[in-house]
Amino acid sequence: MNRNLLFFTSLIFIILLNTSCKYHKNEEENNIATLELNIKSLLGEGSFWNYKTSELYWIDIEGKKLHIYKPETQKDLVFNLPSRVGTVVPTTKKDEALVALEDGIYRINTQTGALSLFSDVESKLTINRFNDGKCDPNGNLWVGSMNLKQDVASAHLYKIGSDGKATAMLDSITISNGIVWTKDHKTMYYTDTPTGKIMAYDYNPETATISNARIAVKVPESLGFPDGMCIDENDKLWVALWNGNAVGNFDPVSGKLIRKIEVPAHNITSCSFGGKDLNILYITTASIDMTQEEKERFPEAGSVFKVIPGVKGVKNSIFKE
Repeated sequence: MNRNLLFFTSLIFIILLNTSCKYHKNEEENNIATLELNIKSLLGEGSFWNYKTSELYWIDIEGKKLHIYKPETQKDLVFNLPSRVGTVVPTTKKDEALVALEDGIYRINTQTGALSLFSDVESKLTINRFNDGKCDPNGNLWVGSMNLKQDVASAHLYKIGSDGKATAMLDSITISNGIVWTKDHKTMYYTDTPTGKIMAYDYNPETATISNARIAVKVPESLGFPDGMCIDENDKLWVALWNGNAVGNFDPVSGKLIRKIEVPAHNITSCSFGGKDLNILYITTASIDMTQEEKERFPEAGSVFKVIPGVKGVKNSIFKE
């Protein structure tokens, strides 16, 4: 009887141990991104999950391309653009998106690639180009610019409504980057990359304005520089780390790093929750600005990666026409 009891006790212990090992193995695997789309983009950026079509919109800034990728079929539709493109957001009109090109914001037909000018904001400010942008909860496009030499704070963050009117919301920016809103629509987070700071602002949904700037997260240079970002259902930030080989998950209330998702690329540029349940984190990367050693270490740089981090995202707001 004692021998049988010892046998069954040992068996239960082994089962529990194996279960624990599998759990930790899965937990470890979920901190490492895997290849989703093998492609040599120069400066992959601007990932945006279109929940209406189950497609990942993303861009290659230096390659002057818009990509619309459908994970279900692994088909990547590519549109060549006339200049560098800073961001893309779908609109409420069928088969239409907005792209930020060097001389303004354009509508693009996502079936034919036909372009039409929507706003010529900053068309005469040739020392800048557009870089990153998303839509606020009211459906306005917030899009920022960056100084081409990245050494002067000549850029701005604009809000653009359905009439194409652009309003400068922030100035003295060097590289405008990640921008997101909390689930209750009361806070906006925003990054000027060289500062290493993710700023928080009070957001007024009635007027679509911001106020009360303060630092939410200070990203140390040892982690890289904050680039594009997204937000999960718990209002935690997921930040692409340029020069950091990873996506950082930060708590914007405490300012602390929660965890890192290791990515097999050196320069991580943007991330977006996607999939049917918004439980997949898609990650874009760049293949430029790398040493020879880094190129050999990260041969898949420029590709799109993914990870299931164990938390869900929220639906991206779409531009309201």
